[in-house]
Amino acid sequence: MAAGRISVYHVGMATRPVTDPFVLHACELLSCLGPCKATRMFGGWGISVDGMNVAIIAWDTLYLKSNGQTEAAWLAAGGRPFVYEAKGKPMRLRYHTPPEEALESPALMAPWAWLALEAAVAARRPRQPSKHLGKAAKSS
Repeated sequence: MAAGRISVYHVGMATRPVTDPFVLHACELLSCLGPCKATRMFGGWGISVDGMNVAIIAWDTLYLKSNGQTEAAWLAAGGRPFVYEAKGKPMRLRYHTPPEEALESPALMAPWAWLALEAAVAARRPRQPSKHLGKAAKSS
């Protein structure tokens, strides 16, 4: 892993180093985005850069953040959506697998990492308030 790209995860208030080899590999692959922070979540991992979630690892599979604007690119490259079951129904989150060859090196992952960051930045932008909320705010 590149110097300065140390991944950590938080348990309560304590910070512990990541030792899972696949998580370390995923952080190395995403290192073009900057230092990654890996956090344990729901039996898997969340990976963030600058406080934005860009990836998750579930069932030993890396999924990168997507959205309505980027989903076609993921699907065209053979990406599979992240699907889990809740209350007997399949649920989809906006994350997709990168192409298999992208798992080989940071250089091959870079375009997909940037696409995931683009989706994360878009998700962070404040949404326009609805007209209903605007009226309530004006009457206050």
